[in-house]
Amino acid sequence: MSSSMIVPVIDVQGNNFKELWAAMVLAIKTSSFIAIDTELSGLGSRKALLAESIEDRYKAICHAARTRSILSLGFACYKELDNKADSTYLVQIYNLTLLCSEEYIIEPQSVKFLVQHGFDFNKQYAEGISYHKGNDKDGDAHGVNMRSLFLELLRANKPLVVHNGLIDMVFLYQCFYAHLPERLGTFTADLSQMFPSGIYDTKYATEYELRLTASYLEYAYKKCKLLNSRDIEGGGNGSRVFLEFCKYTGNMESYIDYRPCLDNQNQDGALNICVQFSAYGWCPNGSQCTMSHDTDLIIQQDEKIKEDKRKKRKRKNKKKDSKGASESCSSPQEKRLHFEGAELDQAVPMSEHQEETTRAEPTDATHVIEPGETASKNGNEESQPEVPAEAPDRPKQKKVEGGTHRAGFDAFMTGYIFAYARNQTKNTEESSTAPLVPTCLNKLFLSGKSVPLHVVKSTFSKSSKAHVHKMDYVWGKSTAVKAKGNA
Repeated sequence: MSSSMIVPVIDVQGNNFKELWAAMVLAIKTSSFIAIDTELSGLGSRKALLAESIEDRYKAICHAARTRSILSLGFACYKELDNKADSTYLVQIYNLTLLCSEEYIIEPQSVKFLVQHGFDFNKQYAEGISYHKGNDKDGDAHGVNMRSLFLELLRANKPLVVHNGLIDMVFLYQCFYAHLPERLGTFTADLSQMFPSGIYDTKYATEYELRLTASYLEYAYKKCKLLNSRDIEGGGNGSRVFLEFCKYTGNMESYIDYRPCLDNQNQDGALNICVQFSAYGWCPNGSQCTMSHDTDLIIQQDEKIKEDKRKKRKRKNKKKDSKGASESCSSPQEKRLHFEGAELDQAVPMSEHQEETTRAEPTDATHVIEPGETASKNGNEESQPEVPAEAPDRPKQKKVEGGTHRAGFDAFMTGYIFAYARNQTKNTEESSTAPLVPTCLNKLFLSGKSVPLHVVKSTFSKSSKAHVHKMDYVWGKSTAVKAKGNA
C-alpha cells in the first residue's frame, strides 16, 4: 500500500519576505488551524530541562530562550474545505529562515545535527530574516517583520498545533512577543489569552488519545497516514483525511521546495532495526548507525509484533474477547519499557518533536529528535498534487537521520497528525465553536510526567505587564471581550 506524494513547501528568506507577506497573512487568516515548528540553536543543560519540578524546568527553558535563538520557523496552515467529501484540507506550508540580530549561543551538537539534515548556515547568515528578542522596540508594531507576523497569528485567533511544544512556545514568546515572565503560572496565563481558540500538542494526542506504539513526530505522522490510507482503501463509512495543495506558478514556483515523501511499506527481508531509534526517534550514532532508522520498517515491525502477540493470546484465551485487551507495545510507554540497553533517563526524548524537540539537539539523550519528512493524501485514494517536471522524483539516496527534518516539513507533519486525531474524535453534531479535539485542548506534553501542563489562567496568577500592553495593541481596549471570540 502506498500513499507517496510530493509536498510543496515555500521557502521564505529576507529577499522574498515582503513579496510573500500578503500570501502568508491570508493563509493564516483563512485557516482552520495552524501547526508550528522551530529549529533552535541549542537548549543548554538537558538535565535542567528534565528537572522534577516543572517550575524549574520552565526556568531552564527560559534561560535557553534568552541565550539561544530560533534558526528557522515552519508553519502549516490547514483550511478545511466545506464543499469536499470527508475531511479535506487545503494546506499551505512555509519555512522561514531567520537570523537573530543579537548575540546568541549556538551549540556544536545542534550545528552538526542541522547540517546532517540539510540546514544551510551560509544561506541563513546571508538571507535570514532579521529579528530581535524580548520586548518591542520603536517601529516593531508596524511594517513587515517577524513581530508583526506573530501579531497577525494572534489576531487570526486560530487553534495552534505543536508537537511536544512547551519549548517551542517559550522560544516563540521570547523571540517574537516579549520578555518571558519569571513564573510559569504567569506564562501559561499569558498563553491562554494569546491563543483563546486553544493550543493542541500532538505529542500528547499521540500518547493519550491515539495511543500509538511510538510518539516521535515522523513515526506518528507516518502511522496516521498509513491508518488513513487503509481507511480509504477499505471503503468504509468513516470519515477520512484528504489533502490538497495550491498550484504555484510564475515567481512563486522558484520559491517552492518540492519534497518527495515515499512510503516503503511491506518490504521483504530481515528487519535490522535500531532498537533505540525505534523507541525514541533518536540514536547516538546518527547516520553512522549500522542498523536501520527507516520509520516505515519500524512501523512494519511494530505491527508484526502486535499481530504475533494477538495470535498468541488468542490461542491461550478460551472465551475471552482479546480485542479489548491491550497489546504488547500498544502505547509509547510500553514500547519504552521494552527497550533494553541504554539508560532510559538518558534516552528519553526531551522534546520530542523537537522530539522531538527542538529538534535541534541530537546528541542529547534526553531529547528525541524526530524525522522531518512529509507526505499527504490529496483528493482521492492515490491522487497527488501536480508537480513541475523539474521537481525531483526521488530523494537522494543518502542515509539521513530520521528524514529531511526541516521546520516547514515538521510543521506539516504535526498538522497532519492533528487532522487525523480530529477526524477520529469528531462529533458530527458538535457546534462550530467546540474545541477541535476536546480531550487535548490546552494540554502540553511533559516528558517524564503522567500529566500534561495545562495552559490556563489560574486564579492565583496574573498576566505579565508586557503581555497586557501587547494585548491592548492586538485587540484594542476591548481586550477581554474580543479575546473570547472564536475563529
